[in-house]
Amino acid sequence: MNSPAWCSQAFPPEGASAAEGIRNQLGRPELDALTILVRESAQNSWDARVPGSATPVDYRLDLYAVGPAHVASWRELLLRGAPLTAHLPLRSHLQRPTLQVMAISDRGTNGLGGPTRADTAVTKCHDFVSFVRNIGEPRDSELGGGTYGFGKGIFYLLSEAGTILLHTRCRTAGGYETRLMGCALWESYVAREGGGERRYTGRHWWGDTSGEVVEPLIGEAAETTAHRLGLKPFGAEETGTTIVVIAPKLDGQEPNEAAEYLADTIAWHLWPKMLDTPTGAPAMRFSVTCNGVEHPVADPRTTRPLNLFVEAFDAMNGPDHKILQCHRPKRDLGRLGLIQRITVPVEPSRASRLLGIEGVLHHVCLMRPAELVVTYHPGPKPASEHVSYAGVFRADESMDDIYARAEPPTHDAWNPHSLDMPDNTFVRSTFQRIKEALESLVGIGGGARPGSAHVALGAASGRFASLVGGAWGIGGATDFGRPGGTGRGPMPSPDPSGSGERVSRGAGAEPPARGRGGSDAGPGAGLIPPQGGASRLGSSGQRPRVEYVGDPYWDERSGVAVLVQPFRLPSAGPQRVHARLDVALIGAGNRETDPPLGAEMPGLVGWEDAGGRLSATPTYVIEGGDGVIWQAIVRPAPDTMTEISIAVEGVSA
Repeated sequence: MNSPAWCSQAFPPEGASAAEGIRNQLGRPELDALTILVRESAQNSWDARVPGSATPVDYRLDLYAVGPAHVASWRELLLRGAPLTAHLPLRSHLQRPTLQVMAISDRGTNGLGGPTRADTAVTKCHDFVSFVRNIGEPRDSELGGGTYGFGKGIFYLLSEAGTILLHTRCRTAGGYETRLMGCALWESYVAREGGGERRYTGRHWWGDTSGEVVEPLIGEAAETTAHRLGLKPFGAEETGTTIVVIAPKLDGQEPNEAAEYLADTIAWHLWPKMLDTPTGAPAMRFSVTCNGVEHPVADPRTTRPLNLFVEAFDAMNGPDHKILQCHRPKRDLGRLGLIQRITVPVEPSRASRLLGIEGVLHHVCLMRPAELVVTYHPGPKPASEHVSYAGVFRADESMDDIYARAEPPTHDAWNPHSLDMPDNTFVRSTFQRIKEALESLVGIGGGARPGSAHVALGAASGRFASLVGGAWGIGGATDFGRPGGTGRGPMPSPDPSGSGERVSRGAGAEPPARGRGGSDAGPGAGLIPPQGGASRLGSSGQRPRVEYVGDPYWDERSGVAVLVQPFRLPSAGPQRVHARLDVALIGAGNRETDPPLGAEMPGLVGWEDAGGRLSATPTYVIEGGDGVIWQAIVRPAPDTMTEISIAVEGVSA
């Protein structure tokens, strides 16, 4: 075998695809190139998993600068016979002081096996030819995520040099085989040769040029060359693929920033593959590094707001799921799981903002049976900014081909207009059934019982606050935030009795929560800030008082939505505190201490000291007079407004 070198593809007499056409196959997607890379490469990895294996697919993204021990080999090996810079910008990037690369790797997959020549790829397995040689081949993975393979163009689009290296290990009839090849895609061009001109497609390959077509380096030659380039070797019986993008475009981000973004993007687009399967392990494991430093991928079960989609996913697989149907022609479309929770507004990241998710969460995650995220479909917004919902719709297996054909090359939408009848009817019906389910969830339209309300009491109080005459209040639109935050809070009302206690103050704020707060505090929960509580001390006549420190605010404890009221005890000595928690109606002047049959009431979680230690007891003895701020932690009841009074009594020596 000759030393590896480059060979450029000339147009054959019968014609071929020009590089520009291949690069443009992705169209003009709304998603950025890094996001498309994550989606397409992970989808390829999932489709290439070893059949029947219980071992998760390992998927890695490694950004790094080629070190001094290997950069000379990169230049020596890849500059040999490289196209002129006017035809491919690889040379200019290899000659720069720093060579940045991105490696996209999977293990626990089949690798790119089968024949290496397109004209002999008549076997069932022709993964190598499908990736390296051909464009637009139909998928050969049943219920896989991919369709016609245009997405592989993203590897070239992401490279400023238009060049990638392909390092793969697969099983062949003769055992395990390692393959190494370079591929480039730039622009078609005309070159002067022998006094004439010849047209070239803009496609280039690097490898073994000893035959009539460029072949990959194979076996020991591939392993030796990969070692010289510093590529991670495969184990003796390990299969998989590594694609190295030379000079990756990072969308103006520094490498560390890009790594953080990639980790967040993986979480948003691939979270279903992180959930435990019946074997107890996730379907895929993900890793992102930059120059050897790990950038962790968030756990979707414990990360807001992805945990809400995980809950919806569980609901979809549980007894409370809905089967969506098309009525004419009648067909099961798929399963829908929905959950609604009290939450704080989503703090958007770059990755979530790209998906249109910020502020109020009101989205349904669409997926096909492969359980890869297609997109987040927005629905109607809830009546309150502190109530969110999440849904997951998974297409029925019998419908997979229809939804697949409704997707663009980037697989990030379902477009009914790209289908003929009756298939486009099924996709349109999907969105109509989802719309109906969401409207029922948030109380838009539908048939309510006479006298019932479609909105939570907190939201309703905000709408009708201006109709209550002669009452001081701030209505349901108030946001209660942490002390020092920008949310408005009610001012304390003076105590008419002159005792220094605060009277109740009306507010209809919907309480935000994080994580699974809504499981205990459902939509519509509101609050009334605390009343001062006091009782006399028997013979001494001393009257301990609670000093409320600022307004109550909403927070989370152990993933549950809670109301926090800071306070201190100015009086010296030990004092016993307890909380009275009532359900009240704004402007009605009454409260409920006995819930209706089956209804929930607010509950005291406990008393938290300045160090964050929690005492989960109904009453607690606190040493007062030292200025220490304590916090009463309260769990609100669903669809109510909570009134808190902290009472204190002295403890005799």
